[in-house]
Amino acid sequence: MADARSGGAPTVLRLVLGRRLQHLREKAGLSYQEAGRALDVTHATIRRMEKAEVGLRIPYVEKLLHTYGVTEPEEIAGFVSLAREANRPGWWHRYRDVLPDWFSAFVSLETESHVIRAYEPHYVPGLLQTPGYARAVLRAGLPHAAEEEIERQVALRMERQAVLTRADPPLLWVVMDETVLRRRIGGRQVMYEQIDRLLEAAAAPRVRLQLMPFGAGPHPAMYGPFHLFRFPMDELPDVACAESLVGAVYFDQRDDVSAFLEALDRMCAQAPPVHRTESLLRALRKEI
Repeated sequence: MADARSGGAPTVLRLVLGRRLQHLREKAGLSYQEAGRALDVTHATIRRMEKAEVGLRIPYVEKLLHTYGVTEPEEIAGFVSLAREANRPGWWHRYRDVLPDWFSAFVSLETESHVIRAYEPHYVPGLLQTPGYARAVLRAGLPHAAEEEIERQVALRMERQAVLTRADPPLLWVVMDETVLRRRIGGRQVMYEQIDRLLEAAAAPRVRLQLMPFGAGPHPAMYGPFHLFRFPMDELPDVACAESLVGAVYFDQRDDVSAFLEALDRMCAQAPPVHRTESLLRALRKEI
């Protein structure tokens, strides 16, 4: 994946269907140019469809399926139905007034993942924040934003958390630096509530939370926060997302993602194990 600071953010389903179209084209032995001629479009249009950079126009999809040798009516109807679904905006689209494209991609990946792993050196991850903590973080990061925009951002952050309470929640495995909880955000009461929220989350069967204490020394990820997403669809590789002040870069090449995965694995081995997280959180809470 490329830098996602601009351009439309695809849904995960559109990414999956794009890869399926690529597989069908390659299985049929056709080049981008040959597929493009079947639609009377350029090879770039075919490439963009496969990379989910554009929506899936239903007449194009139907024509391509026939071109690639897919003739079973039920198979075509099923693919077209999925394409229609993929073209529908995600639930987060109603927050588009406060949601940049690069983060739309993030929410789409987060919503469809079955494993989410993260390293966070600065803040409690958004999926585990309380409203008060989220409001204080957003106010610090968006000092010129109107109060209405801040509240919209808080509402979006809280709605994202529904992924953890759905019938089939992803496994969320987070490593946070001790700095995260030493930095007082929003005042003492906000921090009390936030640590209580982390204690609640840490007890959930699909959440693993580890704290990296100062005493553990340096570790492989001392460059900045990142997330790693894994999906139940075979067509999608793992995706890593590294955030910056103005956007994010998404990686899906095996060597790149492996670097993030190795860093996470090393940190998880270096940090105190998950079963010690509760006692560490309670100790930090007493110090506030």
